[in-house]
Amino acid sequence: MSASHDGDSMLHALVMILPVSQIFQPLRRVSLLRCGTLRTCVQLMCTATQQRDSTPTQNSEEEKSKASSEERLESYTAEKAKLEDQLKDMTDKYKRALADTENLRQRSQKLVEEAKLYGIQGFCKDLLEVADVLEKATESVPKEELKANNPHLKNLYEGLVMTEVQMQKVFKKHGVIKLNPVNAKFDPYEHEALFHVPVEGKEPGTVALVTKVGYKLHERTLRPALVGVVKGT
Repeated sequence: MSASHDGDSMLHALVMILPVSQIFQPLRRVSLLRCGTLRTCVQLMCTATQQRDSTPTQNSEEEKSKASSEERLESYTAEKAKLEDQLKDMTDKYKRALADTENLRQRSQKLVEEAKLYGIQGFCKDLLEVADVLEKATESVPKEELKANNPHLKNLYEGLVMTEVQMQKVFKKHGVIKLNPVNAKFDPYEHEALFHVPVEGKEPGTVALVTKVGYKLHERTLRPALVGVVKGT
């Protein structure tokens, strides 16, 4: 009892001596420290709760973003494939157009060249009859009549021969070649067989007789030669 009483007495004495603020200051510090610790704990708990609550949201947003990226990638891939198909189709059409243009150019060039070569084909055909007439005229003159005592006939004959020679020169100048295929191999592109005749000493299929000469312009036959062909035994 005495010790407790002494303690109370000392506390009473201190209260009477010291100011109240100094007495409660340590108690206040302890209280503030406790309050700060409690506040910190509460804040930590709130932060943990927010993080726990926000984690599913973040995961959901990430999943949505990933799904959206995959959709865009698929869309880009499909668009790329479509553009590649279009490019392939356009390239194929372009190559075909180039090939058609080149073929058209070549055909046009060939037609121009043929026009230059064979543009006189119709005119040459008409002159063939004139050449035939001159040839028959020279062949019909008897050689025994060509004497000095018959100068008019001789001069006429020589004039016909010169005309025929000059005409053949003009023909040759423009690519017209005379076809007289005696003893040559029969060619169905240049010859027309009128008959077959057996001839000893000649190979079958060769030309034995030419009844009418033919002509060709460059590599094109204007008129086939009318021939008789050796018949095989």
